[in-house]
Amino acid sequence: MKIIAIDLDGTLLNSRSKISEENIAAIKEAQSKGVEVVIATGRAEFDVREVFAKTGVSTWVIGANGATIHQPDGKCFDSVPIDPNDGKDILQWLEQEQFYYEVFSESAILTPQNGLELLNIELDRIRSANPQADVSDLKLAMEKQFGQQGFVHVDSYQEILAANVPLYNVLAFSFDQAKLDLGWRQFELREDLTLVSSSLHNFELENKNASKGIALSKLAKHFGVNLGDVGAIGDSPNDLSMLQVAGHSAAMLNGRDVVKEASEFITKSNDEHGVAHAISQWLN
Repeated sequence: MKIIAIDLDGTLLNSRSKISEENIAAIKEAQSKGVEVVIATGRAEFDVREVFAKTGVSTWVIGANGATIHQPDGKCFDSVPIDPNDGKDILQWLEQEQFYYEVFSESAILTPQNGLELLNIELDRIRSANPQADVSDLKLAMEKQFGQQGFVHVDSYQEILAANVPLYNVLAFSFDQAKLDLGWRQFELREDLTLVSSSLHNFELENKNASKGIALSKLAKHFGVNLGDVGAIGDSPNDLSMLQVAGHSAAMLNGRDVVKEASEFITKSNDEHGVAHAISQWLN
């Protein structure tokens, strides 16, 4: 095993969005044995650095679902932005349909000023339709979404376009399944875009040439490593591309069924240090 790529949310992070000491120790052990550890996430690279700030761990980072690759020192190694015309089409449609969305640029997560209001309206509709509904899990999902670093609020998508900066990932988030289904149908046939989902409440869009699998293949080529000597660990559908290109793959016990079916074996859950368990399996 020469490279191990690890997803972040639902995989390396536990249900409290923390990295356990056991997982940190396992990563350090892998690095001490010459394994190149890569964090592969839908998050922005600058947000990932904050997550690891006090761990003593530095790694390569595949961010924005493969649209960016950064070296351990933070320098950009590769990036594949969304075509500006595609970005305009996506954002215009999301605002028209009143979606909460996030756009990842080089240094910020751009999001609507009224984003919290939009999601609270959706929660109110769920409570109105079913006064007995338990929305605690939905509130937790919203807290995690807003727990990222680097937010910059905008009044409209036109402000984002006017900034004329590269856009790497657009995430749409909703508690309304019919609304999510509508978004999926809107973009699933677009051959110029990659469409994935990283949680029950979102879908994400990148350039067609951006995915975790493509980025992982680029890094393997950079290091002169055969993909047969690469391992990948994940839990969600946006991890499938890297699980499929890696010679070895592990799905989290808490992962989606489609991910488990695509993986070589199932490790423990993210609350049971599943990453450490998988790394131990491979190293030993």
